[in-house]
Amino acid sequence: MKKQVSLIVLAAALMMSLSACGGSGGKTETAGQGGSSGSEKTLRFATWDTGDALKIEQDIAKKFEESHPGTKVQVEAYADGFDQKLAAGFGAANPPDVMYMWDFPTYHQSLEPLDSYADKDKDLNIDDFYKGLFNYGKIDGTLYGIPAGFTTRVVYYNKKLFDEAGVPHPKDGWTWPEFQEMAGKLTDKSKKQYGFGVRAENDTYDLQGFVWSNGSSFISPDGKTIDGYMNSKETAEAIQMFGDMVKNGSAVLTGGKGQQSGDDIFKAGKIAMWESGIWPLESFRQAGVDVGTVEMPAFPGKPVKGVLAESALSIAKDSKQKDLAWEFIKFYVSDASIKMRVADLPVRQSVVTELKKDQDPLYKPYYTMLERSDNTPAFLLNPKWNEVNRQLSAAVESVMHGSNAQDVLNQAVKDSERYMK
Repeated sequence: MKKQVSLIVLAAALMMSLSACGGSGGKTETAGQGGSSGSEKTLRFATWDTGDALKIEQDIAKKFEESHPGTKVQVEAYADGFDQKLAAGFGAANPPDVMYMWDFPTYHQSLEPLDSYADKDKDLNIDDFYKGLFNYGKIDGTLYGIPAGFTTRVVYYNKKLFDEAGVPHPKDGWTWPEFQEMAGKLTDKSKKQYGFGVRAENDTYDLQGFVWSNGSSFISPDGKTIDGYMNSKETAEAIQMFGDMVKNGSAVLTGGKGQQSGDDIFKAGKIAMWESGIWPLESFRQAGVDVGTVEMPAFPGKPVKGVLAESALSIAKDSKQKDLAWEFIKFYVSDASIKMRVADLPVRQSVVTELKKDQDPLYKPYYTMLERSDNTPAFLLNPKWNEVNRQLSAAVESVMHGSNAQDVLNQAVKDSERYMK
């Protein structure tokens, strides 16, 4: 699942990528143009995953080939170059047939609408999916992506550090003031140990959950206004909270230039609490951390809100074998394939029930947060959000380094207003 996202598909990048296509085609372009070699059909599948997750996807592709004789699935691992390579493929009318997708505002015009497939194909069993996941794959009410995996965000905590400090473990229903008090008690600078890790460079997409929980958002519900939203008192308070924790020493900056990632510092037992999605859980356990998870704290008197990171599967509008592509998508989101992809949270309720994920103390908070993730992210509300987000990201980063949130957010709104016209 793609963790860090940035809307970077620009016309200039497209042209640059297109001009390079002739020199990097190899087997990928030949297969894409021909669609088959002799009697064998080649289906191209593009992924952003690497490592163990990629290996699992390759295994799923092999199983699909076994059940579909005469079909070869060509898994194309684009890794960090996913957006650029995908844009180049679309621009050259030679995209992969099936691809992972999250940035529907940018790409939807190049994707095949999937409503007719999903509504008519009973084998998909669409009612078995968590319904809220489909909201992230639609543009103007049209479905362009089938949910494949997701994560919500939770607070990880190191049980050993809590016990050594005599601090009770956090429980669902806790508040941000309680969180901050715990972080202070869990900080021991003589050991270079801190209560919490704050990202030096934050993905503003992830910060939306905190802002929503404090009763605000980055943009108006109709996607037309940022003044009074992105710079509201509530938005500033939610972001300032983390900057203040760095200032008072109960949190440490992570992941900046020359700094270790929060994941690594948590594994080393130097931060007691860390906020993230499902991605690092297995590595924490392998590192021997006695780890717990808990739902996000609440701002007093306000409901907790969550944000989803979702991977979906889409079909290229230019694909010459859409029916085969659809069969691959169905296979990929079948019970058996979902169980193979252990780095994702299952998107089917039947799989969650069977595996008892919603009853496992480590996994239950993710599904609790799923129930609370019904707000619409800013990038789905305004096609120019990429431009606005540059100003917002810079403002947030400066807060983590000591700036006043209200001041820099006011300036970010002023600098971004031209994009809202």
